[in-house]
Amino acid sequence: MFLRGCKRRKNGKQHIYWALVESYRTARGSRQRTVAYLSELKVNEQSGWAQLGRRLDRKSRPQPSLFDPPHYDDPTDEEPVEINLKGVRLERLRDFGDVWLALGLWRLLGLDKLLSDRISQGREEICWHVVAAILTIARFCEPGSELHIEDRWYSRTALEDLLGVSSEKVHTDRLYAGLDWLLAHKQVIEKHLKERLGDLFDLKYDLLLYDVTSTYFEGECKANPMAKRGYSRDSRPDCLQVCIGLVVTDDGMPLGYEVFDGNTHDSKTVEDIVRAMESKYGRANRIWVMDRGMVSENNLRFVRQRGGSYIVGTPKAMLRRFERYLTDRNWAEVQEGIEVKLVPGPDNNEELFVLARSTDRRQKEHAMHQRFIGRMEAALRKMQRSIRNGRLKVLQQAHQRLG
Repeated sequence: MFLRGCKRRKNGKQHIYWALVESYRTARGSRQRTVAYLSELKVNEQSGWAQLGRRLDRKSRPQPSLFDPPHYDDPTDEEPVEINLKGVRLERLRDFGDVWLALGLWRLLGLDKLLSDRISQGREEICWHVVAAILTIARFCEPGSELHIEDRWYSRTALEDLLGVSSEKVHTDRLYAGLDWLLAHKQVIEKHLKERLGDLFDLKYDLLLYDVTSTYFEGECKANPMAKRGYSRDSRPDCLQVCIGLVVTDDGMPLGYEVFDGNTHDSKTVEDIVRAMESKYGRANRIWVMDRGMVSENNLRFVRQRGGSYIVGTPKAMLRRFERYLTDRNWAEVQEGIEVKLVPGPDNNEELFVLARSTDRRQKEHAMHQRFIGRMEAALRKMQRSIRNGRLKVLQQAHQRLG
């Protein structure tokens, strides 16, 4: 539901009338219907929610909160309070817009209720679902370390008032323990988010995109057996790392992730991630989209045997088999400057290959090639002048410069 304002001019004055509107789905798409008319609201109730609460609960107007708009001409208010402006000073300014929005999204997704229902009451001073909210909101608003949350971020936000947790109680020991507590509920959270996001955005799960990234550590990581040296996407081969496989929908909504040893090749993660998705959301005829780093005959056979399909990048070793199709006609333009052609597999198997060519890409590669040739010719002319002037006399040096 949401509030809709309707403007109307009457006797030369503009009035705004508010209505409570509900969105619902039909076979022909989304539709809207008016649930209740709230008439014209006062200045201090133009957000609409205070007036709606009065009408539904038949109670007096609630006390204003930190986020209510200012009001000055409400006749029902008490007498105004005089303020000595010279004695006014600002202390402990706090950010609240971003954290207030993040907390609203946290509650909209139902994560507060999900995690609070899974808590067994213990001796903790701060409930774990509140600690999880702090960690998530910090990651949403200003990504940083847990030490950054304790030292700088939390104390300058309005979360102390919104959550009722003082700054002294937000420290790294509690935050790290909160991460460990969250990890135990990983599968439950992923399944809940899939269902909740599916309800909010009508997501489709037939096409899944999968890729692998990595994150490295500065320390020795003696307590983490998964941290190992491998192919570093961050150009830090000197550091230990772990690999993270992420699955998202075609809309970019995450469905789940898995952590692998830092020296795991991308192609070795496919079977594990497919089984993980099937155990969480069931087996279906899904289409997996992966780059050529994931491609191996064993992986493709594994997906086919489980009733799935795939769209993958062709290994470079196979590209020469399709050179004879490049000069053929019957290319279809799918986008301005991009043409594609469907060709059968080289071994007449069930696979269908999509050849693509781009005019802009061809021009870019031609320009790169010409630039390289120009630099080579300029260097050769310079070398020729050095020989003519007698500065380059040793054959071995000439071979080195030529190389």
